[in-house]
Amino acid sequence: MTVRISGCQVVQALSKIGYEKDRQKGSHIILRQTEYPHRRLVVPDHNEVAKGTLRAIINQAGLTVAEFIELL
Repeated sequence: MTVRISGCQVVQALSKIGYEKDRQKGSHIILRQTEYPHRRLVVPDHNEVAKGTLRAIINQAGLTVAEFIELL
């Protein structure tokens, strides 16, 4: 079973743990974490985020896949 997760869904999930939209350039949304540690993430604003890209975003956010799924 494959689950399609859009860029907007990723942004909404990450906003629950303190990420805010900093800016957007084209189809890439740049998020920043206001609390420590200060991190920046780039999320593609696509209808479906590729699974490798999604896994990289989850790792950069310091989450496990299970933790990310709970945020959805």
